[in-house]
Amino acid sequence: MTKKTIPLFSPSDPTTWSPLLTLLQASQILNVSPWTLRQWDNKKKLLAVRIGTRQDRRYKKADLLKILDKGLK
Repeated sequence: MTKKTIPLFSPSDPTTWSPLLTLLQASQILNVSPWTLRQWDNKKKLLAVRIGTRQDRRYKKADLLKILDKGLK
């Protein structure tokens, strides 16, 4: 029986990113602090998806790629 390997998350390799990324993963990708991402969400510059009963923030892969490509407006 062969084992299937799951690629580890790498901030520099978008192929390892899941469609929704955690606050910490998104901050590593954009090279900003988690606090900065929270502020951007509060100011509607980069909206987070809220999940679960704790309303944890998740960030869309497509949104992060757009910021990396074009910058934050």
